[in-house]
Amino acid sequence: MNISGIDLAVIIVYLVGIVALGCWAGTRRKSVEGGGYFLAGRSLIWPIIGLALFSTNISTVHLVSLAQEGYNNGLAYGNFEWMAAFTLIALGLFFAPFYIRSKVATLPDFLEKRYNRACRDWLAILSIISAIFIHIGFSLYAGAVVLKGLFNINIYVSIVSIAVITGIYTIIGGLLAVVLTESLQTVILIIGAVLVTAFGLHRVGWWSGLVDSVEPIKMTILRPAGDASGLPWYSVFLGYPIIGLWYWCADQTIVQRVLGAKDENHARVGPIFAGFIKILPVFIFVLPGLLCLALVAQGKISADGLSIIGEKGEGTYATLINELLPVGLKGVVAAALLAALMSTVSGALNSIATLFSYDIYKRYSPKTSEQQLVSIGRVVTFIAMIVAIFWSLFLGRFDSIFQGINAMICYIAPPITVVFLWGVFWKGASSFGARAALYIGSFLGLVVFIVDWCKDYAGMFSWLNEKIPALTPVWNAWDNYSIPFMMMAFYLFVACSIILLVGSMIKPHVHTETSAKLVWEHPLACLRDPGWKGFGNYKFLAALLFVVMVILYIVFK
Repeated sequence: MNISGIDLAVIIVYLVGIVALGCWAGTRRKSVEGGGYFLAGRSLIWPIIGLALFSTNISTVHLVSLAQEGYNNGLAYGNFEWMAAFTLIALGLFFAPFYIRSKVATLPDFLEKRYNRACRDWLAILSIISAIFIHIGFSLYAGAVVLKGLFNINIYVSIVSIAVITGIYTIIGGLLAVVLTESLQTVILIIGAVLVTAFGLHRVGWWSGLVDSVEPIKMTILRPAGDASGLPWYSVFLGYPIIGLWYWCADQTIVQRVLGAKDENHARVGPIFAGFIKILPVFIFVLPGLLCLALVAQGKISADGLSIIGEKGEGTYATLINELLPVGLKGVVAAALLAALMSTVSGALNSIATLFSYDIYKRYSPKTSEQQLVSIGRVVTFIAMIVAIFWSLFLGRFDSIFQGINAMICYIAPPITVVFLWGVFWKGASSFGARAALYIGSFLGLVVFIVDWCKDYAGMFSWLNEKIPALTPVWNAWDNYSIPFMMMAFYLFVACSIILLVGSMIKPHVHTETSAKLVWEHPLACLRDPGWKGFGNYKFLAALLFVVMVILYIVFK
């Protein structure tokens, strides 16, 4: 893309402004103690929480890969956005109250209060791994790919530059800097995405022109078994809740915004507010890819644009920016792409610092002061960024970044979802059963990851068929092995649930006064708290969001 002086000015002003805002937030904190640095002094209100949840979730991966999925598969992958609303309701109703009441700084801390120290340690390690390899690594790679497509910037230069810029204000400002910059970045991100969608709809002939230019099934969100998208409806309803409950309710990177809430009502309403915002991505992230497909069908994409799109559709979003937007607005959308990338990376870095400082370092050095913990957290933030940079360089092997990131979540999420879900709803879930589920479930996830990762290289072992004919059925089975990643998450969840159940029966849990208060007597017990009066009541908002989502699924089924 030939970038104009105006576009370049917009991007530079944005980058300077974000870094300045983050550093200013760091200087405005009244103290450098852990509570202020890691949890923003527990002062966050619901609009900030909701916007920060959305911004941390949405990265360049979403803008680029959802457009790619929209181009290839229509609205099907919009399920990852709309199903999130239901798990955000679960966060607001079932999990947030316990997190706030127990006054934990991290989710591993909560797991120790509910089960034991061993569960805390294991979750801390898994959370740090997921933050580095999923949240940061994939985001850096996707952002670098986009910047190369738009401005022909070297991938390595992009990864390092964005990492350094984001690391500066994250290290200096802590969570307060993260959530303030995320709130601004969310607004910029949405504006940029809306502009692309609006210009695309205008060019294609609005909704009627879109419908007339694509296959009818592309306009549906629920697909039958065997659909080319690889995302049949049953895998959505069985598999997504497993990864969604981990991601939105038990992942430190996401939930840390809720842990910094001013009080329980803000902790409840913030996630529900984020659930309403999650309605938008289908229309402003997935739909643009479908618009690009319609424009191709109408012959309104130039030859250069067609070459940028590529065989797999990976250049869809870059093509839309090039083909649709005028000078000046290209800079705004480029800033939106950077906003999406930086917000996810900064949130993950802060959660890593918190996890390592509180859940690992302070255990072995309990007399460490809060000020020392902050210094340690800053060092860990720097190290985590270096590791993520190296990992991001290996992610080109995936056909689709979005499918790759969700496949990796499916390996990690099931055992964590099991111990959190059964932990808050079943008093009989024991520390022994939870530990067994975490250990064995993580091992099973690793085995599945290795099998999937190495499947592309199964042909390398074909020579063994001649040497050891008895192994032929094994290699054939491996070569033909194919289970949708969402269904694999469900199968692993079932296995981990059985492990927890058996373990809890073998060695029942002995509740402490604290752990007994972290289990709901029954699901409706979460509604006992009256909440705020009027339309801001968490019960009303949760019910409204649920109804809206059901209607949307009916309309776009």
